[in-house]
Amino acid sequence: MKAIIVGAGEVGFHIAKRLASENKDVVVIDRNPGVLQRILEHMDVQVLEGSGCSPLVLGEAGITKADMLLAVTDSDEINLMACTFANMLAPGLTKLARIRNDEYTAYGQQLAKGIGIGIIINPEVEVVRTIEHMLRAPGAVDICDLAGGRIKIVGTWITPGNPLAGTNLMELRRKAGDMPLIVAAIVRDEAVIVPTGSDEIRDGDLVYFVCEDRQLQAVFSFLGNRAAKKSSVLIIGGGNIGLRLAQALEKKPIHVKLMDKDPERCAVLAEELDRTVVLVGDGTDQEALIEENIGSMDVVVTMTGNEESNILSSLLAKKLGTPMAITRLNKIEYMPLVRAIGLEHIVSPRLSAVNSIFKHVRKGGVLSAVAIKDGAEALEALVGPESDLVGRALKDLSFPKGVLVLCIMRADTVLIPGGHDVIQRGDRLFILSLTESIPEVERMLSRGQA
Repeated sequence: MKAIIVGAGEVGFHIAKRLASENKDVVVIDRNPGVLQRILEHMDVQVLEGSGCSPLVLGEAGITKADMLLAVTDSDEINLMACTFANMLAPGLTKLARIRNDEYTAYGQQLAKGIGIGIIINPEVEVVRTIEHMLRAPGAVDICDLAGGRIKIVGTWITPGNPLAGTNLMELRRKAGDMPLIVAAIVRDEAVIVPTGSDEIRDGDLVYFVCEDRQLQAVFSFLGNRAAKKSSVLIIGGGNIGLRLAQALEKKPIHVKLMDKDPERCAVLAEELDRTVVLVGDGTDQEALIEENIGSMDVVVTMTGNEESNILSSLLAKKLGTPMAITRLNKIEYMPLVRAIGLEHIVSPRLSAVNSIFKHVRKGGVLSAVAIKDGAEALEALVGPESDLVGRALKDLSFPKGVLVLCIMRADTVLIPGGHDVIQRGDRLFILSLTESIPEVERMLSRGQA
């Protein structure tokens, strides 16, 4: 596959890095030579200095021979223009645009028909959805949907004193009994482990498990995370994401406050919101937080555009007694660092954009994909009627090292598979794969052979 990426910022960088690690043919376009140099220093891809809106630059990048254009700059307008010219030069090209303005996303059908944008990604919507999931399952530090939300992949820390520490996975399965709990991956010291039955859960592990949405609370109780109901939330930062989140939470039985230090912005927010209490204040000001009795809030969500301010506000909130702080970060590389200072619930619009995009990049009948840290992905793939996988037992499929079939959805039933289970046409396979094995998994799914 050849992909042309317009925009070499954080989103473009991480998409290029993931695709390059799979030996895909990647060209990155940006007008800033500094960000292009960063890409050249970290990965083996082609770069092209210039505007992604220029038909000449797109032509030089090889647009007519590409399989996909990913327009992921911070500008909606540039992304739209890049797709417009790409559509003129290569009408059959798959085009994906990162667009945040609702005035544009409301015309998704017209954009698809007029300039061929097949996929529109709005990372702000994804971030709000992630936060809603975290509020529902506060023990989760990472939570993703597969099968339209029917199946959840959830990451949770094994904290000191957790009774499951020291348990191997075969023993964990026996303890779970009839509970459909599947351990998909273990992240230990930033390395992703695709586990076997003999692997052991340890203190400090980030464990990713798979379960049905309806079983989520029961699984969390089994894992030792019995969370209290969240009935009050303070949002710090009244930008687009803060506003979207407040609007979403107003539909739930939650008391919402929204704080921003700009009085003019607060006036706009008060007009847009119904039940939310809008406050003028600085989330990094300890006195302002004490005045709002922040210690009595169940959750603080720091959503400003400044990640240093978000980190400081979250730390102050926890110091003043708030049990849960959700922190927005833009730089994905900061994520391992902030846990070391006590912040575990992190969201990133840019990482959400990357994950959303990869749902649409995969081939071989892959319906969706979600990243497990930097080292693995969970794939949802449909087994077509002509696939050579049909009629074969899982034990007879020679998937590469670092690949695990997590579960099978057959009609409306989710099955925890064993080696003797036989794949049927129409099954949905949920597969965890280390990044280096993904190209081979895609090839196997494409040709249906193993």
